[in-house]
This record gives sequence, structure tokens and C-alpha cells, in this order.
Amino acid sequence: MVGLTRTELRVLRRLDSPRKIQDFLEKLPSNHEPNGDTCRSPRAVLRTKTAHCIEGAMLAALALRLKGHRPLLVDLTAAPFDQDHVIAVFRQHGHWGAISKTNHAVLRYREPVYRTIRELVMSYFHEYSDSRGRKSLRSYSRPVDLSRFDTRGWMTAEDDVWYVPEYLVDAKHIPLLSHAQIATLRRIDPIEHEAGDLVRWP
Repeated sequence: MVGLTRTELRVLRRLDSPRKIQDFLEKLPSNHEPNGDTCRSPRAVLRTKTAHCIEGAMLAALALRLKGHRPLLVDLTAAPFDQDHVIAVFRQHGHWGAISKTNHAVLRYREPVYRTIRELVMSYFHEYSDSRGRKSLRSYSRPVDLSRFDTRGWMTAEDDVWYVPEYLVDAKHIPLLSHAQIATLRRIDPIEHEAGDLVRWP
């Protein structure tokens, strides 16, 4: 693919299934952004060998693209008291699945068994909570095809590609809950809270 080196292509082409892409992301330490916020391109992630959620999602989308999938991201938006999350989505056997880079025990890979994007997103609902145990997932974007950014070099840029998350934030989002539903949400149990505190990369 235009702009990628032979070495980069060799690494990415070995990731010839969603499972292998997820396994590759699991081995990358979390990017804790010690020098400030980043939104690095897949090339920069391959070079630094660390990633956070949107960086991992973009790398996953690129690897999926090399196998004939569209490079699609979905933005999961949380209530103001929590953080958003970004996943790479794919279709297999007519159903949707997701690849997710996270440092926590939850909000992870989803098998391609979901009939719609909404159904896929709702699989994250009960484990998506903040530090006080409040369920916080509120909306999601329709899949955004990263090929719209090809002319801006999102795959190989040396500088941060902030235009990708900026586009995701501005994209139309579909609400998941009514105000009445939000008002009656139960907080997660202590054992769920404890599981959510587990991290892979301290």
C-alpha cells in the first residue's frame, strides 16, 4: 500500500485475521503518554511499539484493510464524567466484531457475532463504567471509514493525526438511552468494580 515500507507491510501482512491483530495489540505496552497527549499514526505505533485506544484502533483498521476490509472505526462516547473509547470494527460471516486496545480487563475484543453495529456497541454497555461505578456509555458513531483521510497520510504520518479523533468527535452519534433510563441505572457491583481496576500494563 502506498507509503508503507516493505518492513511495515511484512509485519502487518502477518496479521491475517482479526484474532491475530488483537493478539498483536495485546503484546504492545500501553502508551501512557508520559510527554503529553498523542494520537500517533500506525507507522509511529509500529516504531514505538506502544499504543493507547485510538492508536491501536487505527493500526487494527490498517491491518484489516490489507486483508480486504474497509478501515472502520466506531467512537463510543461516555457521559461527561467518564472517557470515550474507540474500536476498529469488521464484518465476518455477515456479522460485526470489534478489535479494541485497552489497558483494562474490560472493553476488549468482540467476536463477530453481532447483527448490527448497535448490537455490537451494546455488548460494551454493562462493563462501561467510571471510577465510582456509574454505567457511563451513552452513544456511538456510525462506522467512519479512514480511507477519507488517505490524502492526509493517516497511515504513515510522522506528526500526530489529531484530525482523526476530531472528525470522530464531530461525527453524528446515536444515543443509546433515554433520560428516564439514565435516571434509573444501577451502579456496578463491587466485584465488577474490582475487575475493572485490573490493568495489563501498570
